[in-house]
Amino acid sequence: MSGVCFLIGEGDRLGLIGPNGSGKTTLLRMLNGTDRPDTGTISFAKHVRLGYLPQDIAEVSDAPLLASVLSAVPGRLDIEERLEEAQCALETSHDSAEQMRLAQSLADLSEHLAHFEAHYSQHQAERILHGLGFRNSDFERPLSTFSGGWRMRAVLGGLLFADPDLLLLDEPTNHLDLPSVMWLAGFLRESHQALILISHDKSFLNRQVDRVLSFEPEGFRTYRGNYDSYLQQRDQEKVTLMAASRNVEREKRQAEAFIRRFRAKATKARQVQSRIRKLEKLDDVVTLQEFDTVSFRFPPAARSGDEVVRAEHLTKRYGSNTVFTDLDLYVRRGDRIVVTGVNGAGKTTLLRILAGELRAEEGSVRYGAGVEVAYYAQHQTEALNLTHTILEEVWAAAPRLSQSFIRSALGAFLFSGDAVDKPIQVLSGGEKARVALARLLVHPANLLLMDEPTNHLDIASCEALQEALAAFDGTIVFVSHNFGFATALATSTWAMGDGGLEAYPGRLDEYLRARAPELLGLAPATTTAAATPAATPATSAKPAPSIPAASTGARAPKRPEPPRSKDQRRVDAEALRVRNTRLKPLRERAIELEGRIAGLEKQQTDLERTLADPGIYADRNRYAESLSRYQDNIKKLEDLMRRWERAQQDLDRAERE
Repeated sequence: MSGVCFLIGEGDRLGLIGPNGSGKTTLLRMLNGTDRPDTGTISFAKHVRLGYLPQDIAEVSDAPLLASVLSAVPGRLDIEERLEEAQCALETSHDSAEQMRLAQSLADLSEHLAHFEAHYSQHQAERILHGLGFRNSDFERPLSTFSGGWRMRAVLGGLLFADPDLLLLDEPTNHLDLPSVMWLAGFLRESHQALILISHDKSFLNRQVDRVLSFEPEGFRTYRGNYDSYLQQRDQEKVTLMAASRNVEREKRQAEAFIRRFRAKATKARQVQSRIRKLEKLDDVVTLQEFDTVSFRFPPAARSGDEVVRAEHLTKRYGSNTVFTDLDLYVRRGDRIVVTGVNGAGKTTLLRILAGELRAEEGSVRYGAGVEVAYYAQHQTEALNLTHTILEEVWAAAPRLSQSFIRSALGAFLFSGDAVDKPIQVLSGGEKARVALARLLVHPANLLLMDEPTNHLDIASCEALQEALAAFDGTIVFVSHNFGFATALATSTWAMGDGGLEAYPGRLDEYLRARAPELLGLAPATTTAAATPAATPATSAKPAPSIPAASTGARAPKRPEPPRSKDQRRVDAEALRVRNTRLKPLRERAIELEGRIAGLEKQQTDLERTLADPGIYADRNRYAESLSRYQDNIKKLEDLMRRWERAQQDLDRAERE
């Protein structure tokens, strides 16, 4: 990345977007002080407190969960330790003056601690932990005994409890279940601190941010509004810049045509030179470019029987912990089922049993006729062979396929040329996720079992996956905490909890509306009001120079002629009168057309300035009217230029005759 420049104000809520590898995580690490920029400076207001949640954490303490969250507030432990020391000293002191001093210190420290309790109470810490899915029985467990995903939740809980002035959140929903995602969405919206958020979940991003920082091919850009508003503004910029580009190209063609036609004509020398100067001033308009994005389709799935999977009386235990009991499931051909529920309800366990990777203590799973299963695990990227190259890893999933086919499949996931020879161990999380998806693509199957397939993918890759799955003609059962992805893709819902499962014949949003209204209040809105855009186009189109005033047929000065007789002068005068009578309307027609062209070009110049003004996007009617006028004027100008050229040809022919 280079040339990054932006300002964060108090309470600003910024979404940081861009493809994998563009520098989003690096920028957060630099803001946190973990990395240093090669050039440039980062400065903060005095006493600003930062809170940073990385995608992965290396180590955690052995402190109990609740204590670790309470200790996230700066100074709290120090006050408690000083209180304990002062209390012990007071109990052992026999000097009255010393006792008075210690008593006053105790009073001051107690007042200071009361301030902390008012703002950072244990009740608030417990509320946050409950919202993130922890139970009371977890509070005294050492943090080191939790799995990686739960450790990330604990670290996130500490950040939320500390209430820093600026939160830096790198994919905070990756390790959360849907109820926790929705709770976090509500909690963040109620908070007042500034934040910078990286997220592949469009629904979550839309609800949280009111400004977008974007890594684009033309550089680092800033847009007002949420993610949907950002997309609208990019589309509007494309239309405006493409129209300006077409206008400039048209002006160039017309000027070049005029120069070719009249370069050798002495009477047009001034106009030809004017057109040449005009060409020199016309700069190309740089239109917006797009990053390469993942683009693929699953191969046609072999037809299976109507009954794809039937499971009866499934029971699964881990030691004394019963995950679920006596589940009966039925999957039909063409079903798209999302499995939802809190972490620990058994979603991943159920998918592993259906995939044949795990055995249930009781019950049976039967596949229908012709069913071929492909399983994408939640931690699929961790199962990749790090010593393999990208090509070797994907080819290993389908060794009977040709290398050219494998390379073609990898190209759809943005791995081409020498890139396919990169070892897996050097890839980013997003690149590893694309490799895992490529393995799935080359393995023909008509039943896809997918556990959190959007983790580590950027937004564009999530959208490509969603489109590919929507076009897949097989059957899909998947787990996802990405509300927008799950709602758009699934046609029915399995809700797991309390050791059981409810099969709901509707989309995820419909299930929440019917069964979990307390979560619906936190669910991302299906439509979001576009905030006022304020993006500056990457390249502003230069105002198109006006066509110079038309020739009126004036000729270059001639050498003095010999005196003519009176009769000759009379004949010449009559000839001139006849000539002017015939040429006058042709000249006036050319002048009239040139005036209209000049007027329209002035309008276009004004409209280009208007459309380049970010403030116009706040008034949709004004923007639509201005854009419509601009596009209509382009057609009118093309028609007027054709008519003007015909008028010039008629005038030239009349002059020759």
